[in-house]
Amino acid sequence: MDLFQINRTTIVQINYICMTLKLLLMASVNFLYRSTKPKAYLNLRLLYRINSDTYNKGYKDFVIGGKTQIEVTKIYWIKEHLLTRFKRTNDIEELNKIQLLKEKQSEINSELNKLEGYILNMFNSTKPDTINKKWLQNQINKYYNPTKDNNNNKPEALNEYLDYYIEGQKAHVSLGTYKKSNVIKQMLVRFQDNRNKTLLMKDINLDFKNEFESYCLEMGYAYNTIARAIKFSKTVSRHAYSQGVETSRQLDSIKTKTKESHKIHLTHEELDKIRKKKFKEPHLQNARDWLIISCYSGQRISDFMRFKKEMIRKAGEKYLIDFKQIKTGKVMTIPLLKEVRDVLEIRNGDFPKLQPDQKYNKHIKTVCRRAGIKEEVLGSLKVKVSEKQYRHQTKHYEKWKLITSHIGRRSFATNYYGEVPISHLKTITGHTTEHNFIAYLVKGDEEKAIDASKYFD
Repeated sequence: MDLFQINRTTIVQINYICMTLKLLLMASVNFLYRSTKPKAYLNLRLLYRINSDTYNKGYKDFVIGGKTQIEVTKIYWIKEHLLTRFKRTNDIEELNKIQLLKEKQSEINSELNKLEGYILNMFNSTKPDTINKKWLQNQINKYYNPTKDNNNNKPEALNEYLDYYIEGQKAHVSLGTYKKSNVIKQMLVRFQDNRNKTLLMKDINLDFKNEFESYCLEMGYAYNTIARAIKFSKTVSRHAYSQGVETSRQLDSIKTKTKESHKIHLTHEELDKIRKKKFKEPHLQNARDWLIISCYSGQRISDFMRFKKEMIRKAGEKYLIDFKQIKTGKVMTIPLLKEVRDVLEIRNGDFPKLQPDQKYNKHIKTVCRRAGIKEEVLGSLKVKVSEKQYRHQTKHYEKWKLITSHIGRRSFATNYYGEVPISHLKTITGHTTEHNFIAYLVKGDEEKAIDASKYFD
């Protein structure tokens, strides 16, 4: 009897599948700009055909539409979205515009493909006679606002959810990002202890933002540090919402602004002084050479300190180096500039001896001090404010005091901006967007304007 029941159930399922395959021939999705306004949300159109003996032709075509949350301009959608051929040019401004357009196309196409895939998946798992315009708009809404699972036993207390979130992200982020997340967590926990009240995820609201800012300013935290902590709190809250945890409806109203930080870089002239300076101490000579390598490769210390002779190859007359970025996991191929090759040449093609991050940061300060990098500039240094606490203090310092391992990446981006197209510089640094790349530049508007004027004279 049981065996008969199993077979009968299986037959019913097979018949249903066959019936569905007979009914549904095909479905497709396309996107349209249906507004008279210069900027609007795209419409999604679902086209499908049902095969049935009830129709005169044996089938019937259906077309239904719904509104997405993908906003574009009319000019972009009509003239630029499908553009694949671009004019050849050596003009840097034109090359940058082309690169930005390609990035925008890629970003929008990615979102269109995700939405299309979601709708088609839902379509294929739904009975044909229940599909209509209302069904389609509901599916689009569900795509943007997934249904929360209220029975997931996720922690609701802030400190517990922070642990849950940070540990869950550990396998997907760099060690540096993981450590920074824990530093911010400690800030939030200290704030909670100061209030003498357990904070829940739903308490991350406008009152929290205002109280947290006041507390941090009183404790001497830098403005940008506070802003990063609030932004992190919003990110964690959004993650909690996606996991079915109750969160505040005020999240979108929580806004943070960062103040422009005082960035520094080593100019070509300063780098020439450093390159000409010789050191008797091997550890300082090694640090000097690594500093040169970093300033002419544009890489993070986690990457350039792993460079090895075996990574270098020759392509025609050009020297390249292949490696994988630790932070992003991106496989990189970048040119090995002459300044780097000069360092390797005096070492028979080998890279300098490795130095731990902490010692390297200490040594390059000494290197720059002895090389005469003593111009007074505005910057921020950590100062001890209590036995266990340090805070950043902003004032004028001799430049060598502000040198850290990240100076190489920032110097590379700044020194070659205006000389090399941004699209090429981004390929070397590994930045995915122009916005992120521009953040590394240590140039004011006047300097950028002077750089840009070179192409109009």
